[in-house]
Amino acid sequence: MNAVERLQSHHIKPSVQRMAIMKYLMEHRTHPTVDEIYTSLAPEMPTLSKTTVYNTLKLLGEQGAIQVLTIDERNTCYDANTTPHAHFLCKKCNRIYDLMQDACVKNVEIMNEDGHEVQEVHYYYKGICKHCKEEVEKLS
Repeated sequence: MNAVERLQSHHIKPSVQRMAIMKYLMEHRTHPTVDEIYTSLAPEMPTLSKTTVYNTLKLLGEQGAIQVLTIDERNTCYDANTTPHAHFLCKKCNRIYDLMQDACVKNVEIMNEDGHEVQEVHYYYKGICKHCKEEVEKLS
């Protein structure tokens, strides 16, 4: 599925900016921030503003086309992978990694909990990633 199809499947009218932002998220699985997306796209789109990026990401999140991650209290990050999965934040390098979860975690979304309808579940883990651990071990 390309960016236009993804937008249309979530009832979002494609615009040049929306298509560029969606395409960027689909191609860059780095869980970028508004600033990172803006910095990458602005040189090719001189009319793009940071406000447009922010508003587009808000719309994409509200319509379920992307996941909005608040794993880090300093930055909100965005993920085009909307399948149920967890995220791991490295406290050293600040990279966010996808962690695939087993079937019981994925099925929790269809549960009713104490009469409430669960629509979203977020699993965030924090620690030191394997790459940073390897760097520390090399220095030891």
